[in-house]
Amino acid sequence: MDFKQEVDINEGEGYYGVGSFIWEVVKVFFWALVIIVPIRVFLFQPFFVQGASMETNFKDGDYLIVNEFGYKKTAVAFNDINFFTVDVFKDLERGDVVVFRYPKNPQQFFVKRIIGLPGEKVEVDDGKVKIYNKENLEGFILDENEYLPADIFTKGAVAEDLKDDEYFVMGDNRAYSHDSRAWGPVKKSEVIGKVLLRAWPVSKASIY
Repeated sequence: MDFKQEVDINEGEGYYGVGSFIWEVVKVFFWALVIIVPIRVFLFQPFFVQGASMETNFKDGDYLIVNEFGYKKTAVAFNDINFFTVDVFKDLERGDVVVFRYPKNPQQFFVKRIIGLPGEKVEVDDGKVKIYNKENLEGFILDENEYLPADIFTKGAVAEDLKDDEYFVMGDNRAYSHDSRAWGPVKKSEVIGKVLLRAWPVSKASIY
């Protein structure tokens, strides 16, 4: 009688242990989904730089992490059921480096720098960039010494009036960048996010 009771107890303990292990695995997967999926959907997007248009600040093959949160309208859906939508609530600033859908082909993604903001007028002439807005009706020459060599020459002759939902973007490699000087402004709805950090190469890892 005592032996039978001991066997039953041991078997019960063994079954409970397996069940606990499975339950722990389920919880780990659940919390992984709760934490990782929102981060992936709302917060960050990986991006590889392709080409030389952003040299010398960003080079071909650089691995960037893009912050999407607040810069991109995001719908959370499952099986064609839209649970909720997060609208854009952050404004980009002049000088920000952004990733966006190429206006001529939304399947392609470009990385460029914000030069002109919504509602402004951008002029490129004689190698300089001039900005007109409500605060500067006569315009001002854009100072880009923070991220470009002092002797940089911006090619082109452009005058672009931006709508309230448009940005003017250019690559840092002004002589070899295909950007708003060629195909016009980028709409807010085409912006994916702002470059948060360069993760690779490790020797050049930095936060922006």
